[in-house]
Amino acid sequence: MPLLKTIKEPRDLRGLDAAQMQQIAKEIRSFLISNVARTGGHLGPNLGVVELTLGIHRVFDSPNDSIVFDTGHQSYVHKLLTGRQDFATLRQQGGLSGYPDRGESEHDIVESSHASSSLSWADGISRARKLTGETDRYVVALVGDGALTGGMAWEAVNNIAADKDRRVVIVVNDNGRSYAPTIGGLADQLAGLRQRLDMFRTHPAYENTMDKLKSRLKDSGVVGQFTYKSLHATKKGIKDWWAPQGLFEDLGMKYIGPIDGHNQAAVEQALQQARNYGGPVIVHALTEKGRGYAPARADEADQFHAVGVIDPQTGEPVSKASARSWTSVFGEEIANIADERKDIVAITGAMLQPVGLKTMSERHPERVLDVGIAEQHAMTSAAGLAFGGLHPVVCVYATFLNRAFDQLLMDVALHKAGVTVVLDRAGVTGPDGPSHHGMWDMALMQIVPNLHLAAPRDAVRLREELREAVAISDAPSVVRFSKGNVGPEIVAIQRLHDGVDILAKLGAGEERDVLIVSVGAMSELCMDVAARLHAQGITVTVVDPRWVLPVPRSIIGLAARHRIVVCVEDGVRAGGVGSRIRQEMRAAGVDTALNEVGLPTEFLAHGSRGQVMERVGLTADRIANDTLAQVLGTKVPFARPLPGAEMPTGQIPQL
Repeated sequence: MPLLKTIKEPRDLRGLDAAQMQQIAKEIRSFLISNVARTGGHLGPNLGVVELTLGIHRVFDSPNDSIVFDTGHQSYVHKLLTGRQDFATLRQQGGLSGYPDRGESEHDIVESSHASSSLSWADGISRARKLTGETDRYVVALVGDGALTGGMAWEAVNNIAADKDRRVVIVVNDNGRSYAPTIGGLADQLAGLRQRLDMFRTHPAYENTMDKLKSRLKDSGVVGQFTYKSLHATKKGIKDWWAPQGLFEDLGMKYIGPIDGHNQAAVEQALQQARNYGGPVIVHALTEKGRGYAPARADEADQFHAVGVIDPQTGEPVSKASARSWTSVFGEEIANIADERKDIVAITGAMLQPVGLKTMSERHPERVLDVGIAEQHAMTSAAGLAFGGLHPVVCVYATFLNRAFDQLLMDVALHKAGVTVVLDRAGVTGPDGPSHHGMWDMALMQIVPNLHLAAPRDAVRLREELREAVAISDAPSVVRFSKGNVGPEIVAIQRLHDGVDILAKLGAGEERDVLIVSVGAMSELCMDVAARLHAQGITVTVVDPRWVLPVPRSIIGLAARHRIVVCVEDGVRAGGVGSRIRQEMRAAGVDTALNEVGLPTEFLAHGSRGQVMERVGLTADRIANDTLAQVLGTKVPFARPLPGAEMPTGQIPQL
């Protein structure tokens, strides 16, 4: 029987010997490769944390000890060791989440999966443990080296390091090639010596002796203080020569490592030392992303950070996309714009390839800036670049705009900076779940003064609106687009004076029934709704504002000539585009009823984009039926009655 199947909870690992630990690590990697190949998911990161996760669960006692993952995509091994070994529907509707999920297990704590937050969680949890007297419980944060580029992580380290009594262990999973692998006989000897030094200096007796000596020398006058400073400098120099401590110990935190993160014995020894110390400790582990899987190791781009369905033998995609992605269209166009304009500078937060900047970085490497996982810094830096005479283009996933909202509002918009923000993966993204849906951005941006927001419906409009965005020099401009492939081009039958496109005008007559305002990628759906309504004898106009902020004046004029307005968007309804149009209509004295059709203010569970849209009612059938009922006066909001017609059911008469 495979060893992995005998593990129902972390405690089952403790009876295994060294040979069995090697065997179970091998089984886990085989399991991950075969299962993730069938469903897609974050393969490379999880292959790299097998021994680290095994070690954490062998040395610490989850859930009594709290284990926090940063980011959560490296938690697959943790799931396997905590009783979740059915990966058949990983990241699919009703199946396992691709991130920690409190609904799945008491061993899961942080669900958000946004990087650089784990150490703040660790700080808060450990403070709570101390204040409630639960001082025997540890907090372990497994954080990728990339997450340490986020300022929030260092704010937390600053606080954790200041309190020597809190039992916090920070395990740095360093797989980013920023540290060269340690190889060779001499390196092995130094590694062994480092471990012996760490065992000695993390022993409580060592700390007690050092504290007493420090106190005596400091209290013995000028000579004693001079002696203390000299000894301290000598000690630090020797430690840094044998095992560079970096800035961790400069902050006052114990540092163990670097260790080989794939040597099970070394991992467990380091973690045990950290546990015995009893205060805040950094354990620095060197690992390989994609460990044990040749196709992942050979992938220069990201070592199979995230894959779709692949052939487990070759690592090749089972099916290749025939259509172009939104990201690739943007990537090509921004590179072309950069060819034409020397002032264009692109900024990304550790996601150069995912947001489509690879082509521009090849053509203009000096004008593509990767600031690490630091969206806040990226936005304010962009404001500075704009002040310096450049036009920065900040490229992030829509869900990560949440983290830089203050900077967008106060550093960019307040200073009227010409900064373009490009939001990839806007709207419902699907399998990555609640924290990755890009559904909050349009509601957030409604309250930013003077901001210009574009939502292209197809590839042609993306190119067109991106060029219009970078031409705005006195205010922030935003271009948002969906995840996945671009749909077919939808040609407008007319463009109005303020840039609004009329996509369809079904049925005759001056007084029309329904005005559908289609936002961005919802245009295909809206055209389907219009066709269904027209088949029921309803006259329909479909418009694409192209620029949803500021609200085009022609939209207000069209609303006045229709009985009801239906705004369809893939953002939250609360405070969204429909809500803003309603406000502008009322300000202009237009009393046409308006129905906002969008996403509920909920955290939407993972599933395919289509499944999520169906769950929340964003389907052509549902929207068409609801609109028909509103036109007939049997459902709120009631369409305005035709001149001379009887009042719809339920409407309050005007006196």
